Amino acid sequence: MTRTNQEVRDLPAGERPPYTAQSAAEGVHSVIRMIEGRWKLVILFQLFGGQVRRFSDLERAIPGVSQKMLIQQLRQLEADGLVARIVHPQVPPKVEYHLTAWGQSLCPALDGLLRWAEAAP
Repeated sequence: MTRTNQEVRDLPAGERPPYTAQSAAEGVHSVIRMIEGRWKLVILFQLFGGQVRRFSDLERAIPGVSQKMLIQQLRQLEADGLVARIVHPQVPPKVEYHLTAWGQSLCPALDGLLRWAEAAP
């Protein structure tokens, strides 16, 4: 029996793992689960470009979102590693949000989807 460390090897830098139709579909589906939700894409677009936004600024910029829903969506984005939260120790509390580097790297993909949607017949 071989050991796990002998079976698993890192890919050389820049190489992608080989995908099957099933594994590619699963990978894309996991990303879609991260960004699905009524407000997540709006939140992401509010934070693209290195924007750092306070909670109250996001709440004002997204009409129709409740505080509860905004908090829930931000927490999910934070748990998935797309958004970072900064809490400033002051009274009243000041909480700011910004995209992580990984979250910011989602921008070109969403831009591509937008261009694709614009070209729809």
